[in-house]
Amino acid sequence: MIKEAIYHRPGNNYAYAYDEKTLHIRLRTKKGDADKVTLIYGDPYDWTEDGWQTSTAPMTLSGSDEWFDYYFIEIQPPHRRLRYGFEIANKDEVLTYTEKGFYEEAPFDDTAYYFCFPFLNAIDIFRAPSWVKDTVWYQIFPERFANGDISNDPLGTLPWASEEPKPNNFFGGDFQGVIDHIDHLVKLGVTGIYFTPIFKAKSNHKYDTIDYLEIDPQFGDKDTFKKLVKICHENGIKVMLDAVFNHSGFFFEPFQDVLKNEEHSRFKNWFHLNEFPIQTEPRPNYDTFAFEKSMPKLNTENPEVREYLLKVARYWIEEFNVDGWRLDVANEVDHSFWREFRTAVKSVKPDAYILGEIWHDSMNWLQGDQFDAVMNYPFTNAVLDFVATESIDAKVFAEKLTAVMQMYPENVNEVAFNLLGSHDTARVLTLCDDNKDKLKLLYLLMLTFKGTPCIYYGDEIGMSGGRDPGCRKCMEWDESKQDIELFEHIQTLLSLRKKHKVLANEGEMRFISAEGKVLLYERSSYDESILILLNAGGKVEKHLFTIPEDYELLFGQEHSHSLPPYGFGVYRKR
Repeated sequence: MIKEAIYHRPGNNYAYAYDEKTLHIRLRTKKGDADKVTLIYGDPYDWTEDGWQTSTAPMTLSGSDEWFDYYFIEIQPPHRRLRYGFEIANKDEVLTYTEKGFYEEAPFDDTAYYFCFPFLNAIDIFRAPSWVKDTVWYQIFPERFANGDISNDPLGTLPWASEEPKPNNFFGGDFQGVIDHIDHLVKLGVTGIYFTPIFKAKSNHKYDTIDYLEIDPQFGDKDTFKKLVKICHENGIKVMLDAVFNHSGFFFEPFQDVLKNEEHSRFKNWFHLNEFPIQTEPRPNYDTFAFEKSMPKLNTENPEVREYLLKVARYWIEEFNVDGWRLDVANEVDHSFWREFRTAVKSVKPDAYILGEIWHDSMNWLQGDQFDAVMNYPFTNAVLDFVATESIDAKVFAEKLTAVMQMYPENVNEVAFNLLGSHDTARVLTLCDDNKDKLKLLYLLMLTFKGTPCIYYGDEIGMSGGRDPGCRKCMEWDESKQDIELFEHIQTLLSLRKKHKVLANEGEMRFISAEGKVLLYERSSYDESILILLNAGGKVEKHLFTIPEDYELLFGQEHSHSLPPYGFGVYRKR
């Protein structure tokens, strides 16, 4: 065996408390190296005259990526503490792997050899709001969803969808427009709305905040927003707002004071100013988001800045009963601030959802002291590569998705924010070269995967568009121009996900076959099994497996030994 490929650490995603009684333990080995892995474990204080009392239990091969196999076991130590090691075997050798290294025979004379989980303290368990696991989100870019009240239109507002979206044009989308179309969301089956920023700002996207405690006038007033939240809650829909705490807008009053008073401004330490006088061209001489002069970076290490932003975090929950915060550019803000942020938010609403915008491995933010989840772009990239661009085959896709599932503890995976597209990416239909059958497969994959999925407004009716600003078109409300069949496809998948919890977060995921462009996987629990079969290629594909006779078709088409282009079937064991 390749010893240097074998890895475990007693923490993070390799050993963690799943609940008050249960530990999850993972081990990584080189792909194909081990035939069998056994956990050796015992209470560190359980000694008799015969020595340390240990037990063994087989670990399950939970998945494989390109390079590694991953083994998993769920265990309930009777006294909430554990010492443990691993017996790894193949036809040629048997090794015992402990914290101190490898042994041909397991050492039992001292527990110090073994990995240690000192004690399962309930307060250390990662706890995200339980409601999130059953939530399906719908992302709304407020300026482009619906114009329900022309009286609050900003100067220069254009007739709805009268031209292509631009970085600086306005169409008058507002809160009343969302209220007017709440039935559309209820009919689709979504149970959460994620709004991009609603606070006073100059741009149409509102990521350049002027006042974090005021709603932008073009969206309505606070009474209208309070009414919107109430209507959402009455329809079983949660509301999540977007907080831009990494940077403010250029016209944020403290930054305007800095521009006016330079080094004499009392707000000069609210930002990261490198020198005086302040310059915006050719590049700003102050820290910003990217090099965007209109978005000066906030100094969240400054006590006054922290106090102001934490006040904002509490205010919108206390006054309007919102259910969560999505945090823009979250990885560029210091961890200390996010810890205080979590404490502040949870003090006013313990089950509020805290979602960070991070596009890469985010374990440092998911220790239970900062975020509940991050936006799951590794999932996004894998499914788009497999279906939309067809740049990888089913085998590579299964390996990539396995790697995604191994990145975090299971209780983190259950609330991961899964998406296919957003206001930051090209429309998913456009990425599919306007192939609706591909888009259907993407939604099939997302809505049968663990986590909390999100639909970007308009994707459910077949809207298209390139990257920003093309992805920010006005919502199409003319039903004759909506793709009703696509809407019904997603509606059906949401209904199945709600009815069969095994498709969401109550079931395990296992890849059964991945060859060419044909994929077969199972979502299963102790009392239910559902098979998903699909062809992500543009030609008829033969396959060698037969769906067992005791499985019935839930959705899709019956297939014998071949699948049409982009064909699929969802089967449930009777």
